[in-house]
Amino acid sequence: MIRIEIISNKSVQEDIEKAMEGNIENFYYTTIPLVLGRGEENRKLGTATWPETNFAMISYIEDKDYETAKKVIAAIKDKFSGEGIKMFAVKAEV
Repeated sequence: MIRIEIISNKSVQEDIEKAMEGNIENFYYTTIPLVLGRGEENRKLGTATWPETNFAMISYIEDKDYETAKKVIAAIKDKFSGEGIKMFAVKAEV
């Protein structure tokens, strides 16, 4: 089992959800709808100065689905190259 965490601009949330659900059978997840912070290039703080915001998605997937998840996120990153989409993964026990 692998825990994946995806942090991305709120503007691509629906695209990520649909792509993951469409490519990984029984893809279940939790969404944290408002994530504020600073990445490599800019801040997403939901303020007048830094108005954008992020969201986070957490999911536990089977090991066999990890490569698919990486490919899905790579395709989304290609489509939305300026959005700072990141996926992190760690082994998990349930």
